[in-house]
Formats: sequence, structure tokens, C-alpha cells
Amino acid sequence: MKKSHPQAFRPPHGQAGFTLLEMILVVSIIALLLGVAINKMGGALDFGKEVRIKGDVQSLSNALRMYNAQNGFYPTTEQGLKALVVQPTTEPRPRQWRCAFDDGKVPRDPWDSEYGYVCPGKHNINGFDVYSFGPDRIANTPDDIGNWERDSNSK
Repeated sequence: MKKSHPQAFRPPHGQAGFTLLEMILVVSIIALLLGVAINKMGGALDFGKEVRIKGDVQSLSNALRMYNAQNGFYPTTEQGLKALVVQPTTEPRPRQWRCAFDDGKVPRDPWDSEYGYVCPGKHNINGFDVYSFGPDRIANTPDDIGNWERDSNSK
């Protein structure tokens, strides 16, 4: 049996593989494409957070309207949204009270902050304002998202 020479399977000199420059170029292109994709996804994530906030604000608004329908008034600003899950012990005390959320917790916004509540509202003077402080977590800034954007007259 004839043995083949080990050098017979080697590629010609200069074509042994990718050069370091070619590898750096390919990795750079991949990193650039990933950066663009992540940037585009960031906008989708922000949109998702905004949709969640609007859903939570709607849910809280409905719970507050139910509270008002049962008792003839909204919780005070001091009683806050906590009045939806813990029966208030300060005046005005609700005549009919029930926990508004099955898990006994008021939802938190996507940045894990409590939602703001003011009654009477600054935007809804005949009702209430429920809002997220937004990513900066500071009240009364342009990134706040609240029920006044959809419903200018909470009743």
C-alpha cells in the first residue's frame, strides 16, 4: 500500500486561511449590523412600555370610576391608589369597599415606580389624574404618560 505524502493535502502557500485583517473586517461588519438591530429594537421596547402604561392607566381609571360609583367620591390624593387595595381608614371612608385587583397590589410602571394619582386632577379638574412618571421617574416632566392624553374629562 502506498502512503501519500503529508504535504500533498496542504493548500498552496498564501491561501492557508483568513488573514487577521479579513477576520477583523468581518467581525466589525457583524458588530455594526448588531448595533443597528439593537437600536431598532430599542424603539420597539419603548413602544411596548408605552402600550403597557396606557393599559395600566386605563385599568386604574376603571377601578377608580367603580370606586366612585359605589361610594359617591374618589379616593383623596393622600389616600392615593392604595385605596383600591387597602380600605382607607381616613376620611372620607368608603361605604362600600372591595379590593380592585385580584392580587391585592396596585400595578407598577415598567420602570418599577408607583403610578401617580391626583384628585382633583390638574389635567382632569372634574375628575382625577393617573399617570406614570416615565423613564426619568420625575413628576410633571414631558415624558409623563397619563389619562389626560386619552380622556380629557374623567367623570
